[in-house]
Amino acid sequence: MSTNTYTSKQKAAVLGLVLAGLSGLIVTGLLLQEYGPGNMGAGLLMGGAVGLVAALIGLWRITKTPSRVSTFERAWTQTGDERDNAVLTRSLAVLGLASFPLTAIAAIAVGFGAAVEMVLSLLLLAQAVVGAVAFTVINRKS
Repeated sequence: MSTNTYTSKQKAAVLGLVLAGLSGLIVTGLLLQEYGPGNMGAGLLMGGAVGLVAALIGLWRITKTPSRVSTFERAWTQTGDERDNAVLTRSLAVLGLASFPLTAIAAIAVGFGAAVEMVLSLLLLAQAVVGAVAFTVINRKS
């Protein structure tokens, strides 16, 4: 059974997580801006801001229009039913299993002299694609 409302404890926990994530993002980004190589701090701050905004949009959608949200949004915000949670759990398990060989391939590529920045970018992209494909396939089959 889907739940459409959050309790006051859940709201406080979400607010606390958002504030802790934002604080950690700002501190880490500013430290990387000052001491990290190149424009690493700016990249972290922009990527973190995009991720935080996406998460907040998902939370807003789940509270304002719960009938129009996707399976992923219901499962990720813990407001879905048993099926939504099972689909997310199974797809994250597939991603976890795939992350080991993907990371090994990335380490081997770095060992052969590939640019570290490119390898890490491709590793992150590959993991995102594996997670999205796994979620889509499992969602369609169940």
